Amino acid sequence: MSLFVMPVADLPWPVPFEHGFAERLPGCYQPWQPAPVPAPRLVLFNRALAEQLGLGDVATPLLAEFLSGRQLPPGARPIALAYAGHQFGHFNPQLGDGRALLLGEIRDTSGRLWDLHLKGSGATPFARGGDGKAALGPMLREYLMGEAMTALGIPSTRALAVVATGEAVQRERPLPGAVLSRVASSHIRVGTFQFLAVRDDLAKLRDLADYTIQRHYPQLRAEANPYLALLRRVLEGQAELIARWQAVGFIHGVMNTDNMSIAAETIDYGPCAFMDRYDPATVFSSIDHGGRYAYGEQPRIAQWNLVRLAECLVPLVDDTDEEHAIALLTEELNRFPDVFARHWQRIFAAKLGLRPSSAGVDEVTVSLIHRFLELLQKEAEDFTLAFRRLASHLRGTDERDLGLEPIPATWDPWLQDWQRHIDATGEDRRRVAARMDACNPIYIPRNHLVEEALAAAQFAGDLGPLQALLARLEDPYTARADSIRYSQPMPTDWGPYRTFCGT
Repeated sequence: MSLFVMPVADLPWPVPFEHGFAERLPGCYQPWQPAPVPAPRLVLFNRALAEQLGLGDVATPLLAEFLSGRQLPPGARPIALAYAGHQFGHFNPQLGDGRALLLGEIRDTSGRLWDLHLKGSGATPFARGGDGKAALGPMLREYLMGEAMTALGIPSTRALAVVATGEAVQRERPLPGAVLSRVASSHIRVGTFQFLAVRDDLAKLRDLADYTIQRHYPQLRAEANPYLALLRRVLEGQAELIARWQAVGFIHGVMNTDNMSIAAETIDYGPCAFMDRYDPATVFSSIDHGGRYAYGEQPRIAQWNLVRLAECLVPLVDDTDEEHAIALLTEELNRFPDVFARHWQRIFAAKLGLRPSSAGVDEVTVSLIHRFLELLQKEAEDFTLAFRRLASHLRGTDERDLGLEPIPATWDPWLQDWQRHIDATGEDRRRVAARMDACNPIYIPRNHLVEEALAAAQFAGDLGPLQALLARLEDPYTARADSIRYSQPMPTDWGPYRTFCGT
């Protein structure tokens, strides 16, 4: 990624578009055109992603035209996607892309297919009274979050660019407008299936399932019941994704069914944030008054969402015997707690430097994980730094120059049991500590730093703080002595922190 640099030459659009979704699934979208913008200017450009997509590595005014929607790239056929969804548990049969357009699909340099999507490109038929615009700050936030999650090894949509539009959007006050270009494995959601299921359109529902299998899970076509296998594969992907979220303290904020990707990617960064002090009840979203999408509730909600997907698949799994289909789907759904626990235990064991056996994570390790988290909650410890402090302790080195404080005496009973378990493996402690550092980030998008960077960019036109933060998040596991402020917890006089759907 880089700041916009004055170009040496314009580039044509180098990658052809495909339109598999539009061609296979009429009725699941509305053709639409982006709203014109007065003065597009490339603010952030993801060079590494652009190179992967075969778009070249030079940011040009022509790209700003294309990625703002003012001028369509050759071959683009923009559509607003339709979907339904349960929002905070309440079903809405008609949602859809109210301020976004899918330009089409493009293949990267390895032949993999990606959606290219504009967000903030103007009101569509699904806008429900909104202006369809986006402010610069929230689009920069989504860019930052997607890059942070990708660097952490967590499947995510990513931003190709943020383009300032040269116009103001009216929120509580006028804000600079922007359009974000987003790249995703696809934008098929649980809500896409719900959109067709609630309309009893079995033929199109089957077409959607077949297209999803072809695009994301082609190996399932050989299964005896590919639609049942589809639920199984999505369940396994979501279980691992949520376990990875929890391992870094990520809270999505709005896990509505229309925000749950069939491709098991993190999608729709709205009121998301990373947890500072460990507390399973942590909620940042200003609209989540009941804690439905709290950190500790995310696995349960993922299973709830999968139940909604399973409901859509009933007539596909067995179109002659509904009870049989429900029984098969229920059997799969009942696997979720065990599948999630397996991923969660494996990931958290690694965070403690412990390796599972071929039979899985042993009971002693599981107990150590839970006792450590209980300790962090009781003492209101910073979740991210706690694991780095353990590795520092294991090395027997003082790393306060990296911002890592010594472990308090109150940890001693747990610490002795943990070290005894490590020593029983016969592995050198320093080797274990190095392995821990490789899977425990020291840099995450700290909420106060994110807000500081976005304020500077949006209100002062200064991208320096954002670029500095992005530079640390690109390499989240390597501690740097010059970057202590990027690893420190939220100041005690800053907060409480709340995020909003517009963020």
